[in-house]
Amino acid sequence: MMEITEGSHAVAEAVSRCRPQVISAYPITPQTHIVEALADFVANGKLDAEYITVENELSALSACVGASAAGSRAYSATTSQGLALMFEVCFNAAGMRLPIIMSIANRALGAPLSIWNDQQDSISLRDSGWLQFYAEDNQEATDLHYIAYRVAEDPSILLPAFVCFDGFILSHTYEPVDMLSQEDVDKYLPRFAPAERLDAADPISFGMYATPEYYLEFRYEMDLAQKRAKDVIAKAGKEFGSLFGRDYSALVEGYRLDDAETVIVTMGSLCGTVKDAIDEMRAEGKNVGLLKIRIFRPFPTEDVAKALARAKRIAVLDKNISLGSKGAVALEVRDALYGSGIPVRDYILGLGGRDVRKKDIREIVALLERGEGDQFYGLRKEVL
Repeated sequence: MMEITEGSHAVAEAVSRCRPQVISAYPITPQTHIVEALADFVANGKLDAEYITVENELSALSACVGASAAGSRAYSATTSQGLALMFEVCFNAAGMRLPIIMSIANRALGAPLSIWNDQQDSISLRDSGWLQFYAEDNQEATDLHYIAYRVAEDPSILLPAFVCFDGFILSHTYEPVDMLSQEDVDKYLPRFAPAERLDAADPISFGMYATPEYYLEFRYEMDLAQKRAKDVIAKAGKEFGSLFGRDYSALVEGYRLDDAETVIVTMGSLCGTVKDAIDEMRAEGKNVGLLKIRIFRPFPTEDVAKALARAKRIAVLDKNISLGSKGAVALEVRDALYGSGIPVRDYILGLGGRDVRKKDIREIVALLERGEGDQFYGLRKEVL
């Protein structure tokens, strides 16, 4: 059913239809509306789940780890400093192979303090073992939660997942969203049936001490699961499309890409602005296209290389920065295209919530065509 609703509320409704059994989260801007809505659902009997209130984000994810290990479908949500406080537990959850789903309403990290959007928070956990999905709009943000649970709980994967969507830009924006019914979600997402769980009658342990003779093999198994996830995501996305008409089988998605000589690569809500700018430039005769990356972990190296094989020049728009190096997306794209000879320029922009407008996209294309890149775009040199 189509509804005009706030992004956070749409995500909360989607999560509730996934039938989580344990929810634990700590409120932090701009994620708060998600967990407020879920707490209301539980309190009023709309959702049959245990809602655990905690003193901080580290405790929130720790509660989810315990719940998931005990055999419950678990959920949390956070952003920015809250995610940073969870750092230790994020690695534990992945290493224990617990399929927890966590919404990330992306927000800049301090210091200096910022409540506005960029993607530095989730990108900083790119090596933690969590799957990472990035949504362009609120429809995609809701749908990716169903898919994330389906993939994370697959017996061949068993890894936790972030579903990331841009704070305020999406979380606090009202858009039309086609909300699936509970009956529809139940057809797509089976009840959680853990392969292993804590049981006093059949004792096992999670996250045991590993000597050097064993630790490497644990990381190897997690890496294999990440790589297997590419096919599992594609299969789950295709089945979602066959049931509900929105196909998410592609880990990357092209827009006016077939004949594009200049290609922009980015993730998240910025893709919508880029599409509008491309339409304007196409009307002026410029062959510009977009490659949207929907899945950042596992990184779809082969898909990116294939999609960009005919490009003459590439601009990566990164709403993050690996300080002292490049933006994280640009590093991955350059690796995917190694040896191709296609120039890949990196533009760091939008940090701390600075607006990125269509005129900025046009200017970046002009910079790219002049061979200028690898820069902080829009830097205000007069304040330095």
